[in-house]
Amino acid sequence: MLGVGGRQLAVAQMANLGYVGLGGMGSRMAARLIDKGHTVTGYNRTRARAQSLIDRGMTWADSPKAVARATDVMFVNVADSASLEAVADGPDGFIAGLGAGKIVVDVSTVSPAVSRDVAGRVRQTGADMVDAPVSGSQVSLEQGTLAVMVGGARGTFDRLKPILDDVGQRVTYVGGNGLGLSLKIAHNISLVVQMLAFSEGVLLAEKSGVARDTAVEVFTHSAIASPMVGYRGPFVLRMPEAPLFNVNMMQKDLLMALEAGRTAGVPLPTASVANEFLTAARAMGLADQDFAVVFKVLAHMAGLPE
Repeated sequence: MLGVGGRQLAVAQMANLGYVGLGGMGSRMAARLIDKGHTVTGYNRTRARAQSLIDRGMTWADSPKAVARATDVMFVNVADSASLEAVADGPDGFIAGLGAGKIVVDVSTVSPAVSRDVAGRVRQTGADMVDAPVSGSQVSLEQGTLAVMVGGARGTFDRLKPILDDVGQRVTYVGGNGLGLSLKIAHNISLVVQMLAFSEGVLLAEKSGVARDTAVEVFTHSAIASPMVGYRGPFVLRMPEAPLFNVNMMQKDLLMALEAGRTAGVPLPTASVANEFLTAARAMGLADQDFAVVFKVLAHMAGLPE
């Protein structure tokens, strides 16, 4: 049971949820919450992108404020720190619609410092906020295998966990506000570094005489096949039309990691190298493609077809 606004919600059965930011990941997460039996009120900057959710039962709201006012627990899923502040603040921001007992669950990957600052303003209304970034892709979400990392008050986490269990397979309390994000940013280093190492191996095998598709088949079914390599490795044979996570978004996260490393005094040599390949991808006009496109950058350098 989840106590919100002086009432007890049977969250394992149904909760009154909001969702702000219905892009590729957000729309799928909102759909999953609807499918789990929750009521969802949503807002997106472009209403047309939310029409499929409206068709399946989501209630449309005209602003983040309206979502916060109408719901007990609201999710936020936006691109970056500036976008979080934009939907949080101002007369139509979600903070203006909050009140005692309400909870904000931010699943965006943004600056931990910015998230803590927004959480502080949320608490001034009597509400609370946690950061709850996820590990996985749209594929993982649809399979129900996301991992959720939560930073915030322990009591708020305990009250939210039944809902978060409907989002991902593994929900972990990390610590205070911002620490879920710190862990997610550290986690994302491995995604691009693994992809770059995988690309190096495939191209070395290919230049040695092994067919590219053979190398990919072996590598994605071997000891090096992490879940990410398993589903993203085949992208080196054919890039997806719609990226799971594009170069710009990955570089945003990697730059936050590099800044965190500088501040904490932790050398991040492989992250630094991977960041240069993301910069090269942007220079080649590939910024909107999945970050697996670092393979094309390396293939070009190796004198092989991309």
